[in-house]
Amino acid sequence: MNRDRTHDIVLFGATGFTGRLVAEYLARRAGASPFPWAVAGRSAQKLERLQTELGLPASVGVIEADVADPASLAAMARQARVIITTVGPYASHGEPLVAACVAEGTDYVDITGEPDFVDLCLERYDAPAREKGLRIVNCCGFDSIPHDLGALFTVEKLPAGEPIHLEGFVRAQGTFSGGTLHSAIGAMGSMRHRPKRPPSTPSYEPAPRKARGIKARIHYDRDQRAWVCPLPTIDPQIVLRSARALDAYGPDFRYGHYAQVRSTFKLAAGLAGLGALLALSQIPPARALLGKIRNPGEGPTAEERARAWFQVTFRGKAATRQIVTRVSGGDPGYTETAKMLSESALCLAHDRDRLPPHTGVITPAIAMGNLLIDRLQQAGIRFELLEG
Repeated sequence: MNRDRTHDIVLFGATGFTGRLVAEYLARRAGASPFPWAVAGRSAQKLERLQTELGLPASVGVIEADVADPASLAAMARQARVIITTVGPYASHGEPLVAACVAEGTDYVDITGEPDFVDLCLERYDAPAREKGLRIVNCCGFDSIPHDLGALFTVEKLPAGEPIHLEGFVRAQGTFSGGTLHSAIGAMGSMRHRPKRPPSTPSYEPAPRKARGIKARIHYDRDQRAWVCPLPTIDPQIVLRSARALDAYGPDFRYGHYAQVRSTFKLAAGLAGLGALLALSQIPPARALLGKIRNPGEGPTAEERARAWFQVTFRGKAATRQIVTRVSGGDPGYTETAKMLSESALCLAHDRDRLPPHTGVITPAIAMGNLLIDRLQQAGIRFELLEG
């Protein structure tokens, strides 16, 4: 229903730190194979300045829109086949745009890692998005594409029809932007007041299939030659949603998600730092001080991003086969996130006739599957079979 639009892609939040990186990536992709796209945000003046600074051609549109102005969001959504948004925290700023996209028949991708926001999208927009044949796809950055698509890449190499035990081990080096910091502080600060309720369950999940998390603990893993610590991010939730929806994960799927730490000292320091951040984020004055560490719109330099990297190693076991795979790339939080987000939008916009049939509020693996894996491999993110 959204084929006849002015722009294939509209990037909302283009003048922010991550948004600018996405704009640079889209400009390179459009330069190699042109397609109509636009940048959007609150200030037309800032968007025009961005056009000049990045050397964007005049064909790249400029759209003024604000999350506080629903009419502007609706007008923006009507012009796009796919909306990309980098405007967070999503718990504060995300819902109005999702509502506009569903109302106007526009596909949507974001980079949220906020479980409450994803649950809200499922509760309120899954059914109407499915009725219109739309794909509302959260978590299209480092949260959670390497983990979600890495799990799919792995289970498809295991025998069909067998129970699968899968573990993901994450290693990364990098720094964070002000927007990421403020989103994390906000999410941690709301934990005390978060209602006790199970995550929403979209109606496409078939009841007979089992998909469960592995009850994990901190321990030394001899195969990884490292300490492994349960990683309380949104990624396991996304992997398990994909597992419930797709046959490739088998009749009984279990998943464990860990941070991989080489030294005891780094493990202790990391746990202490996380504990301190969690405690301080509960106190309003301390939370305000934490927010001053880095302002929204600020982020790591090009040199810092060039030194950053990530690896997610998967250990998959079925009854008759065991394998080890890995997804890896450069700077996870920004350079590669901009790539993942952009390729997700391009996949929805340009590969629509080949996409899996699932619609609604869905994960990257459910929405795009191997089409997106192929795109990311061509863009330089590695998906490898290491053993087995």
